[in-house]
Amino acid sequence: MPDSPSACPLPPRERGHRTVVSLPILSVEQARRLPKSIDTGQVVGLRDRAIIGILVYTAARVGAVAKLRMRDYFDAGDQYCLRFAEKGGKSREIPVRHDLQQFLSGYVAAAGIGSLPADSPLFRSAIRRTGRLTESAMTADDMSRMVKRRMRKAGLPSRLSPHSFRVATITDLLAQGVPLEDVQQLAGHADPRTTRLYDRPQRRVTRNIVERISI
Repeated sequence: MPDSPSACPLPPRERGHRTVVSLPILSVEQARRLPKSIDTGQVVGLRDRAIIGILVYTAARVGAVAKLRMRDYFDAGDQYCLRFAEKGGKSREIPVRHDLQQFLSGYVAAAGIGSLPADSPLFRSAIRRTGRLTESAMTADDMSRMVKRRMRKAGLPSRLSPHSFRVATITDLLAQGVPLEDVQQLAGHADPRTTRLYDRPQRRVTRNIVERISI
């Protein structure tokens, strides 16, 4: 996938039951570059890398990531999972691939939040530029601003957004020939026609699917 902004096609963006062409695709190379550009010498960097990792490796919407609580990152016995609250009161469990698990475990340990109550927010806001976290949850807007800030520092196009990760992941899996139904389940699309719009086939998400994301 080309890295040049001028070569990026405009993919569909979900907006309720309508789909509009509005967002540029994030290339695989760009998506790989962003986490590597983050200074993880302090907890805020570890937090931001973990959030971006979730956006890439689960195709979750930023609003669902902001709602995550400690209970939503859990050991299912044979693998760790993330449980996302979706539209209409539904929830989905997505297996955590090995590198994302390292991102999350590193952040949780550095933040010292592993033993907090189950309803505590997984991702906490920071106190300005002190590098310290508060007890309050980050909002979707907080995360969107963070992603934009990290993209600027990495020299990525300013028109990219958190949704660009979702588009890139869905497009990447479809391009590899992963069955439409599997990608639809990962993306949480009620209608396969929405998933098919990303192509350039209700089954459970398996770890094999998330491991195939080539970013």
